[in-house]
Amino acid sequence: MAETDSAPSDNCEATAESAESSGVAVLDRAFALLGAFGQDDDALSLAELSRRTGLYKSTVLRLLAALEHGGFVRRLADGQYAIGPAPLRLATIYQRSFHVGPIMESLLKQLSTDTGETASFYVRHGQARIALYRWEPARSVRAAVAVGQQYALHQGASGKVLCAFSSDQSEGVAAIRERGWAASYGEREPDTASVAAPVFAIDGRLQGAIAVSGPRVRLSPPETMLGACRAVLGAAREASRLLGGDVALLDAAVRAVTVTDFAPGG
Repeated sequence: MAETDSAPSDNCEATAESAESSGVAVLDRAFALLGAFGQDDDALSLAELSRRTGLYKSTVLRLLAALEHGGFVRRLADGQYAIGPAPLRLATIYQRSFHVGPIMESLLKQLSTDTGETASFYVRHGQARIALYRWEPARSVRAAVAVGQQYALHQGASGKVLCAFSSDQSEGVAAIRERGWAASYGEREPDTASVAAPVFAIDGRLQGAIAVSGPRVRLSPPETMLGACRAVLGAAREASRLLGGDVALLDAAVRAVTVTDFAPGG
């Protein structure tokens, strides 16, 4: 008997769509479990993961078994669960995708040494910013920046810069684009101040933002902020140069910035 081609029946299509939807739902739940771990959570119990995700413990347990098999979580001796090694491997790949690691690490180290404060490099991720690299000073009191942590996009000097030099049209970004840097006093953390400048790559693309942040009482005096701003602009210029970006705006910003820009009402 000759074989004939026939289109899949409606029942077959419905079954395939149902299976696909079910698979997506499982992934969504697995991602929800991983997202339940906060920055300060070393480990979480089954009950806490169930509470945070709203999933039944039996469902959480099945998902955790699959995530543990893939290296995304690990079960500790006390029965709690912690993040496994797989996310770290993916985070390393994510960092490398920006092709700025060798450049940025040495620049941030020098910037932190020059200013005595925490130096960081941020990239935009949707409506948030991520600290991709950072170098902290040896002093005991300093601004804490967690690599890989997401921060609010519209707060802090680096967030303002990322908004100003992308497609964002928020209030005040035009002035930042014109002068080439941004400062922040206690926007994300009441006791922290920061100053940031953009890093450009080939074709004028915004690569990210370099920032210096520190205790507000130490960094916010106008003369100190001026020095930090010039150091940040210098580091951003060097990073942009090494990445093939245009440095004209950063050169102009270094020449134009004065202590009055940081005076109250400046």
